[in-house]
Amino acid sequence: MTSNKSSELVTERPITQLRIPYHLAIIMDGNGRWARARGLPRLAGHRAGTENLRRILRACVDLGIKVLTIYAFSTENWERPKSEVRGLMSILERVIDRELDELNANGVQIRHLGRLEGISERLQRKIKYALELTAHNDRLILNVAFNYGGRAEIVDAVRRLITGGVPTEQVDEALFSRYLYTGDLPDPDLIVRTGGELRVSNFLIWQGAYAEYYTTPTFWPGFDRKELLKALEQYSRRERRFGGLKS
Repeated sequence: MTSNKSSELVTERPITQLRIPYHLAIIMDGNGRWARARGLPRLAGHRAGTENLRRILRACVDLGIKVLTIYAFSTENWERPKSEVRGLMSILERVIDRELDELNANGVQIRHLGRLEGISERLQRKIKYALELTAHNDRLILNVAFNYGGRAEIVDAVRRLITGGVPTEQVDEALFSRYLYTGDLPDPDLIVRTGGELRVSNFLIWQGAYAEYYTTPTFWPGFDRKELLKALEQYSRRERRFGGLKS
């Protein structure tokens, strides 16, 4: 995982010269620390993070990114204080209520990555409605990893293979990938982590095998279009070899 510290001294190249990833994934980290630095409660940071998502979505559409996957709530986040978990669920519900019509009008297709078990029936209904309403949009696919864990995803894929009676001799990497939550999508080209941590946190651990990683100390609420362009600048300077060598 590569930090952006050295890239801060690099002059940004014109947007037309940037290599734009088809599939961008973001670990949206640092909401709580952003709030604490301002003397605010943690949930204020999460609310600021949802406001920032609108800006990043707009930037992704403008730049021509076709798939955006965001890490919104992990299977491990249930261990946080109950008041914070309730607040996060309430924020997601309000985001669906407030943003769904605009996202649909702008051609955004919403998908859910993760398990619905444990989420309230009311929120489950709203998630399912959002998926159905936007299912045929094709301007941008927004994968919301909510109640998501990379290991749980692999376990679920194995269960579906077994339930489907797939002969073991037919199982290879390509087939297995189709049983993941992202089964019909290409793997992420670039995974960005905000907030400065250097770990993958159980996020897309199969799909991210050959992704380029970029981390920035900027907390998620402050990760604006300029910060996104810094990440794309770094990505444009990488040589992707997928384990091989360029001739």
